[in-house]
Amino acid sequence: MARNWWKIAFVLFCALALLYLILPVLIIVPMSFSSTRFLTFPPPALSLRWYQEYFGNSAWMQATRVTLTVAALTVLIATPLGVAAAYAISQSKTRLMRAIHITLLLPLVVPIIITAVGIFFVYAKVGLVATLSGLVFANVMLALPYVVISVVAGLQSFDATQEMVARSLGMGRLRSFFVVTLPQIKASVIAGGIFAFISAMDETIVALFISGGQYQPLTKRMFTALRDEIDPTIAAISTLMTAVSFMLVLLASTRQRKGA
Repeated sequence: MARNWWKIAFVLFCALALLYLILPVLIIVPMSFSSTRFLTFPPPALSLRWYQEYFGNSAWMQATRVTLTVAALTVLIATPLGVAAAYAISQSKTRLMRAIHITLLLPLVVPIIITAVGIFFVYAKVGLVATLSGLVFANVMLALPYVVISVVAGLQSFDATQEMVARSLGMGRLRSFFVVTLPQIKASVIAGGIFAFISAMDETIVALFISGGQYQPLTKRMFTALRDEIDPTIAAISTLMTAVSFMLVLLASTRQRKGA
């Protein structure tokens, strides 16, 4: 009997935790369809007014283009770098490689505000503040751990003897990787790239420090808009970003299940 009570309590706790996590979404989504000038919940009437305001505003569209450009370039750079790093980590068990592995994961451990301040001071010295390349480099650093973790997990489930057989038959290391290994871990590579894209798209703290001028991503412009005026357009943008992130995560998880 006591065992059943523990199960019920555990299920109840999980349900409350999930409700707590999705509660902001359950509030923001209806508010984005409000017809009023101010954020109100529940909305008195439904309207697509704020979605039209977003798509019809040149400043919001410029910020969206910057965000998508930075996210795409982050994926193009972080994914091959992360795959190469993960492959090296899986092939070597030396202390140096373990240290490199830990170093690559530091952006997930170090508080993001400390990372942002450090990047800002470095960028201020080399002239990368308020530049597109500066945003891309910073996001590559922050996205790299996601690619490394995903690909290392894929390589651990891959039978490395297949690549060794290919190399024993005359293939070089690079060719055997692309012909034998990469096709079998592609689901992990795609998942890592997707998470890198989401990381770059959602990054806010670093963007507040190093972006500016015409190179302001969507997250910084949203933060600035919230500081100046609570505009319901932000609710519409948040809903769209949440939907995109959810679909990408669903795609990543689906690809990983297929590759398992």
